[in-house]
Amino acid sequence: MAKCFIVPGQTFHGIGSFNELGRINGKKAFIVTGKGSMKRSGYIDKACEILNRNGIETEVFDGVEADPSIETVMFGFDAMMSFQPDWIIGLGGCSAIDAAKAMWVYYEYPDTKFKDIIPPFTIKELRKKARFVAIPSTSGTGTEATCVAVITDREKGTKYPLVSYELCPDIAIVDAELCRSMPPHVTANTGLDALTHALEAYVTPLADAYTQSLAERAVTDIFAALPIAVKHGDNMQARQKMHDASCLAGMSFNNALLGIVHSLSHQVGGMFGVEHGRANAILLPTVIRYNAPAAGVLYSQLARLVGEKDAEGLATKIETLRGSVDVEKSFSDCGISENNWLDKISIMVENAMADACTGCNPRLPLAEDLASILMNAYYGRQWQN
Repeated sequence: MAKCFIVPGQTFHGIGSFNELGRINGKKAFIVTGKGSMKRSGYIDKACEILNRNGIETEVFDGVEADPSIETVMFGFDAMMSFQPDWIIGLGGCSAIDAAKAMWVYYEYPDTKFKDIIPPFTIKELRKKARFVAIPSTSGTGTEATCVAVITDREKGTKYPLVSYELCPDIAIVDAELCRSMPPHVTANTGLDALTHALEAYVTPLADAYTQSLAERAVTDIFAALPIAVKHGDNMQARQKMHDASCLAGMSFNNALLGIVHSLSHQVGGMFGVEHGRANAILLPTVIRYNAPAAGVLYSQLARLVGEKDAEGLATKIETLRGSVDVEKSFSDCGISENNWLDKISIMVENAMADACTGCNPRLPLAEDLASILMNAYYGRQWQN
């Protein structure tokens, strides 16, 4: 059980809540975003207009790619150092917000070495120079409410989750209008990522009444709203329900942490470029079946909320949901060759064992367990305890 419940200082949510950006006061805001969607939709210009009306000078860094790299973080840090903001705003998908969080660390501590902040909770106290606003345009990671930023080392092919309560934003703005143009496959991937967050947070050793209540609401809303949001992207009620569920799941795992679905999906994404939510969705039913001997009672509680009886029913229902939004059932179906998979499996297992998420799994795995889970997920085989 966690002793302190950490959430953003303020969370504004609902259609139109983007305008709450006008509440902040300061001198300079550095906006970090991706490669075009927020610009095309007009939200970069709108953010600058709102801030400029408050007398806040703005600068935009729009070079963040999917799965942001250490190199991108350093480019943004250089620009941030030149501009000297007192507000940093991550606007867009999770990649933009995660990159902005990492840039923030370097901005506050320019002599930081990346390897020194990989171990959990090693980031020093922030907010000496700037505060942080997160405005997501996808409904998945919940990074607007979390202590995590995932950064990729391209050279090693590994994703590193940087974990520190210092990274939890000061302000989160959760407005589904920013998601209106999100295409179906991105809606599906990100929504299944949020579902994984809620399900993993529910069964960790740190879970408690606070985290589990948020996870329960997120799970029920995602099962209800995700198929609608995928098939009818202009349904703003479903969009906002997914956006809120993503944030609730983020608040849950921000305090209860995650498990081996994420330890493994970090490796699959880093090695093979499989989208994070898609990798999570392929791994999740297998991991639920693996964890069932240790967490069966908790899985049964969640299962009953969505009309099932036990862990197996919950895993099966996730497989049905996954298929209904056109996500593959195995990594072989993602086009990864068997030889390439077998060649990389040992390093994926080694990295996953060292991942910060592994220690909070309800059933502590051996390396051979993780290898077996990866093999089952590659072929789409059902796990047998």
